[in-house]
Amino acid sequence: MSGLFQDDPPPTDDLPTPPQDGPGLFGDAAPAATSGATSGPTGASAPAIGLGATPYRVLARKYRPTRFDDLIGQEAMVRTLRNAFAVGRVAHAFMLTGVRGVGKTTTARIIARALNCVGPDGAGGPTADPCGVCENCVAILADRHPDVLEMDAASRTGVDDVREIIEATRFRPMQARTKVFVVDEVHMLSRAAFNALLKTLEEPPPHVKFVFATTELRKVPITVLSRCQRFDLRRVRIAELAQHFARIAGQEQVTIEPAALDLIARAADGSVRDGLSLLDQAIAQAEGSVTGAQVADMLGLADRDAVFDLLEAVMAGKPAAALAVTDRAYERGADLGTLLQDLLELLHTITRLKSVPDLRRGAELPEAERTRGADLADRLSIPVLGRAWQMLLKGVAEVETAPDRRAAAEMVLIRLCHVADMPTPGDLVKRLTAGGAPAQAAPGGGQAGGGSQAGGSQAGGSQGGGSQGSGVQGSGVQGGGGSGGHAGFPGGTGGAATAMAGSAALALPAAELAPAAPRLATFRDVAMLVKERREAMLHAHLVHSVHVVRFAPPVIELRPEPDAPRDLAPKLGALLTEVTGQRWTIALSTAAGEPTLAAQGSAADAQRRQDAADHPLVRAILDTFPGARIETVHDAQVDDYGLPAHIGSDMSLVETPLGEPDMPDFAPPDADFADEMEPDA
Repeated sequence: MSGLFQDDPPPTDDLPTPPQDGPGLFGDAAPAATSGATSGPTGASAPAIGLGATPYRVLARKYRPTRFDDLIGQEAMVRTLRNAFAVGRVAHAFMLTGVRGVGKTTTARIIARALNCVGPDGAGGPTADPCGVCENCVAILADRHPDVLEMDAASRTGVDDVREIIEATRFRPMQARTKVFVVDEVHMLSRAAFNALLKTLEEPPPHVKFVFATTELRKVPITVLSRCQRFDLRRVRIAELAQHFARIAGQEQVTIEPAALDLIARAADGSVRDGLSLLDQAIAQAEGSVTGAQVADMLGLADRDAVFDLLEAVMAGKPAAALAVTDRAYERGADLGTLLQDLLELLHTITRLKSVPDLRRGAELPEAERTRGADLADRLSIPVLGRAWQMLLKGVAEVETAPDRRAAAEMVLIRLCHVADMPTPGDLVKRLTAGGAPAQAAPGGGQAGGGSQAGGSQAGGSQGGGSQGSGVQGSGVQGGGGSGGHAGFPGGTGGAATAMAGSAALALPAAELAPAAPRLATFRDVAMLVKERREAMLHAHLVHSVHVVRFAPPVIELRPEPDAPRDLAPKLGALLTEVTGQRWTIALSTAAGEPTLAAQGSAADAQRRQDAADHPLVRAILDTFPGARIETVHDAQVDDYGLPAHIGSDMSLVETPLGEPDMPDFAPPDADFADEMEPDA
């Protein structure tokens, strides 16, 4: 006699098994209904109202994988596990990590079935292809097997919960071959709980297996990771998700446009479960076929063509067209913050197309990206794309904190339109270092200056040898009247870009337009130049390990100390040649040469101390306070090496009287020191 919920009578043996009908937690298909329901496209009974009707299961549960072959996007893990079962090298503990919805817990349950499957005849062993019909497979699939224990570490985090697992490992399985412990979100366990599990995890009984799942692998102690075989479940690619959702829609007898599938796959962000939930929602809201526009409205997204139109308007410097796109999107209910994120994603895609042209011929990207995106990649340069990326990245953060998201988003777009008329920093530097000549090509690939280069040359030449700034100004004014290239796109109004560059160059002195080579009058100047170039090791050797024999630029003769590196001379010569633009010769000599800069500085410091000690006032202070000593002598006229600014022709130090002008004499050198003031007469 059937029970209240139409389940079959239990068997007559001593240990009754749970009923095998009805939908299980893992998505097993329900048997055909006996009455009052019609069979659907997947073999499951159609929903019916009344006692005993099969409840509706969401797609994420209905189509949950039950075999390794059903997993998508995890080929490396599946291949490894299949080989492990084939050769009998199944680990005692697994660590499955990845983002939400990629199949961690599902994989754990498939492993449990593979370990305990006995086959249809009851005589099979562990296999990578569980039969799905034996008693163990059915019970595990329905989440009611006594030897497959699951624990949610997010709600059971303490050491007492782990002790229950440890105590359960002492007993052999009741009906399965292997007792499997599945711990989900294992990173939520406390440190004490992890420590309590270590010994059992390292040497578990032969009939026990552990399968851990986590989304935060870095929070799991390394002592636990080292005892597990780790598998990183990767995000599923958009193309694979779209194909998977298309197959499920076909089984559900639902017509859905490819554009809608692409939007759902993108919104899923690599998660199969999230994508199936969105697909379920899209099917529920559509009265007929599911269209891309319906999915975009459901997700609060702008149409993909609208994102392309917005990017083209922004890069062309047309704020009116850009705001018109945002107005239409806002009227449809799209969030403008999300629109900026879509724009950011499109910029990244175009940058990839620019950097990796082979992507245009692959099937990884949708058709719109391969056509319109490739065209934008050809027209935009990497500096322009990078600048827009940085501004959008900052703008998205501004929108999230702004009181009015729409106003903040529109301000970001207006700023992007404004900078589209400006050259990139790299292009501006090239113009300035070229002495004001306009660049050959704009960042977008077109001519940056609106007028002809000849006009700029005539403007500069009419000054009769005038400054370079005048030449640049002439080029800018001439460009303002033409229809030259655009800083973002070629063929736009580029006069503003060139005029701006001319004004900037005009404001700079001529010395900054063409910086002169540094003046190297002494070897100390050379050492200081090396220090400014941040060549720390080379500078240290020049100060401590080099004796100058002859300094006659561009020739320097040196006698290096034995501890000096062998490549000191070529390094110094290459650096000086690069900075000055003149070929330098660094010759090595065996002559004694002058002392090192460090030795000269020490000698000068000792001389200053002696001069200070010989001063009558200082000497009197030292005599009055026994034990006092001169710690340091500060002289503003010395350089970083402790040497005065002037050196005699014989390379000897030119003595500077103490106290001129930094420290005035307290008393004449021949003054007598008096212990106390004489009383007034």
